[in-house]
Amino acid sequence: MALLVPMGVAVLGDTATASAAFNPSGQDFWVDSATMGPIKSRIFRAADGNTDRVAYALDGLRARDDLNGWEIETDIARSLTAANINVVMPVGGQSSFYTDWYAPSSFFGLGSGSSSGSATGSSGKVGQKNRYTWETFLTSDLPNALAGRMGFRNSRNGIFGLSMGGSAALTLAAYHPNQFSYAGSFSGYLNVSAPGMKEAIRLAMLDAGNFNVDSMWGPPFDRAWLRNDPFVFAPRLRDQGTRLWVSAGSGLPGPFDRPASPVDLFNTGNAMGLEAIALANTRSFQIRMATLGANNVTYDFPNVGTHSWGYWQDEVFKMTPDMSAHIG
Repeated sequence: MALLVPMGVAVLGDTATASAAFNPSGQDFWVDSATMGPIKSRIFRAADGNTDRVAYALDGLRARDDLNGWEIETDIARSLTAANINVVMPVGGQSSFYTDWYAPSSFFGLGSGSSSGSATGSSGKVGQKNRYTWETFLTSDLPNALAGRMGFRNSRNGIFGLSMGGSAALTLAAYHPNQFSYAGSFSGYLNVSAPGMKEAIRLAMLDAGNFNVDSMWGPPFDRAWLRNDPFVFAPRLRDQGTRLWVSAGSGLPGPFDRPASPVDLFNTGNAMGLEAIALANTRSFQIRMATLGANNVTYDFPNVGTHSWGYWQDEVFKMTPDMSAHIG
């Protein structure tokens, strides 16, 4: 039953806000995608002005269309740029898992949602006109534009994310090792083929924008599920020597969980359940990597921590020195 908790409420479980939503030091960077139309990213320049050290920050399941959750809820842009790292925050991609979908999301042949790939699946929509192609965008369209227009290096980059974005960060690093030498997963779902996970993801994507998971990776027996399962492709990460930072909290409330109302109490309880699922997935991935003899991963399992932004921000602070040493 715990596995059937809708992961779509992951971002609703963010019980603490670290900073204001908009950071004026960022700049909008628009790039056309193959199928999704123009996509905005937010760029934060390294303090020393270098163009060699670049890290991508991926959002969670409820990614918004105006700003990336890392900018809305945390202060990581300031800390990373102070460490002389250029930060790229793609905007949009709700329920996308940052992957290339088989088809536009639809139910029973209905696909009359928004035409934009980055603004689809809002409440009341039943489909998309355009297909998500986030993997292509993040590994071709966006890095090529960053290199051409800003001079950013498009190899030996870092990539990290929370929840949906954590799973995606490891997937993108596994299949694009020349671009990503470093990947971080915070509270990621790193064993999506585990019993109950496919059903949970289906429910989550329905909850977060009415998306149809069959349009993403096909039915549960489709090979795309295995291709996008970090537990399955773990040997790639070991053999390529991709440096990883992998973490999940215990699910127990901590300093960022102070429910002051019934709604806050519900969200905290939900965030506890979500983190318990993420922890189980992450521990499975840890065991898998151990059986492979992998020694390219740093694990962090704090004694407290729910599925909430405050804890993810702290993980970025912890990870920064290690990522800094393995990019550029």
